[in-house]
Amino acid sequence: MKQKLIVGCVVLLLAACKGPDKDTNKPDANEPKQLTYTVIATYPHNPESYTEGLEYRDGFLYEGTGDTEYSGKSKLAKIDLKTGTDVQKINLAKEYFGEGITLLNGRIYQMTYKEQKCFMYDTKTFAKLKEFTYEGEGWGLTNDGKQLIMSNGGSNIFYRDPETFAITKTIAVSNNYGPLASINELEYVDGFVYANLWTTKKIVKIDLITGKVVAEIDLSDLLQKYPPENQVDVLNGIAYDSVGKRFFITGKYYPKIFEVKLN
Repeated sequence: MKQKLIVGCVVLLLAACKGPDKDTNKPDANEPKQLTYTVIATYPHNPESYTEGLEYRDGFLYEGTGDTEYSGKSKLAKIDLKTGTDVQKINLAKEYFGEGITLLNGRIYQMTYKEQKCFMYDTKTFAKLKEFTYEGEGWGLTNDGKQLIMSNGGSNIFYRDPETFAITKTIAVSNNYGPLASINELEYVDGFVYANLWTTKKIVKIDLITGKVVAEIDLSDLLQKYPPENQVDVLNGIAYDSVGKRFFITGKYYPKIFEVKLN
């Protein structure tokens, strides 16, 4: 009888330790939310623009482009949204490959890819005011209204002082699989950063407090709905109109700018 009681207690103890069966259909709490999108409107985009940075301000788009052949085609341009034409622009010297841009306090900042230079211009005249030197590569650039926020192709994003370009804070970015590399073009929106992932057709939404990817937008079918006539490269370029609450997205050599609503 004592042996039966002992066996029974062991069985109950093991059952208690095992706990309830895991619900395999329950979503992972760390898995990013999958957002959908609706194209509200399309606008023309220069199909020769190798887009590296994109911002919207006061009815105009500002774009920084790269130049894969280093032939002096990297530029900074102010663009008429409705026509897609440059209303103001400057070209970078041939030795520079232009990268991400952002507008802050009447200035435009434009990074370079491997040349370790960031240029600061006057927003109205495009006159160069200053240049900064930094270590590593420059990819995406945005700001939160106070500090610059940049990516370098790794899994970290960096806050930088707009007066000195010195790093003031580093945030490690990860999703439910671990560190998330290849973070490219950036756009700050209401405490989050939306980022292109290099070589993918996805945009991720990053919580700047935790560094976690909280949402993803898969745009794989965008060019199926709007097939381009020219050869295009990867999705890259996110701008946000904080007044109209609308996103603009494009890609390298894309013939269109897409105004989208995220759902």
